Amino acid sequence: MRKAFSMLVALLIITGSAQAAQADAGPVTRLTLTSGNNFYSRVEERLLSRTVTLSAGESRHVRGRLEATSSVTQIVAMNNTLKCVDAGGTVVGTTSTSSRNHEGSDTTYYATPGHLPIYADLLFTAPSAGTYTCGLYGYTASSSLTDYHLIAVATNTWLEVSDTNQVGARWWQNPSCNSTGTSSTCTYVGAGTSTAWVFYNDGTPVYKWNAHSNATSVQALANLELTTCYTGTASCSSSVDAHEMPRGTNAVVDVRFEMIQLDTTAHTCRTTSTATSRKTIRDDAHHYVANFALSGIPVDPTCGTRNFIMRIFVQHVSGNPIKIDGVQSTTSLTNGIAMNIF
Repeated sequence: MRKAFSMLVALLIITGSAQAAQADAGPVTRLTLTSGNNFYSRVEERLLSRTVTLSAGESRHVRGRLEATSSVTQIVAMNNTLKCVDAGGTVVGTTSTSSRNHEGSDTTYYATPGHLPIYADLLFTAPSAGTYTCGLYGYTASSSLTDYHLIAVATNTWLEVSDTNQVGARWWQNPSCNSTGTSSTCTYVGAGTSTAWVFYNDGTPVYKWNAHSNATSVQALANLELTTCYTGTASCSSSVDAHEMPRGTNAVVDVRFEMIQLDTTAHTCRTTSTATSRKTIRDDAHHYVANFALSGIPVDPTCGTRNFIMRIFVQHVSGNPIKIDGVQSTTSLTNGIAMNIF
């Protein structure tokens, strides 16, 4: 199921209870949804929010978990969106969205039957001094249903915002790839090319991030949004049609997240990575977000530099081709964050 990612902001604001949470570079505050809340087809609703006053150039890590059940057994789209607005309500900077189809109230293969959780991350940097409100937004849509809703689950739906400036933190996002997959900068695996390195050889300029001179270690996060390309989908370019198989074939990929510290010749000195993991993306889910985290990454003084690069390895194993989702207008679907730990 496909939808446009540009959406109007609803006026409904539901505040949650605040509690202390684990730190990034310093403490963060978690706001938890205190009671279940419905969100309806094609109406984006802000479920949780936090207002912060920032200096120009100050950054905050925003992380959100949206867990939802459904009022129907049919498949519908579900988005977890993070964005920040200024005092006038205008969206500032990049919006981050993670998406997956909710496969219905009778779904038994989620960790909790019928409950679909989706995570998203955002690094927000204030362009000027001021007050900003960062929020978690729920969205659903269907091409065939209107009389339904999803229900954000209390307690298991939350928003985290760091309390202090994430000094020197860096945001990554891959190139533009529109919802129909026809952008020339879209990346596919399983359609003539079996592997890709996101943020490395997918058209993204390779960025060499310099860890702060006082950082004792580094933390890195990434969210990789993937879409299956089955026969008849409107989400993929016709260039992959010859490789598509019927809906229900599904797709299997291997993925791995790496942070590489470079030496003085800009070559690999030390690699810190997750284990390679195998993901099955159901055609009914259609979209799938793989979440990665690496903490306590050492800054090795023997490397001679404090420069790092970030990349995600994706290898098609079997089934339908996969589109690696990218930026749609100002909305990022695949992204990464590196933070200094002091």
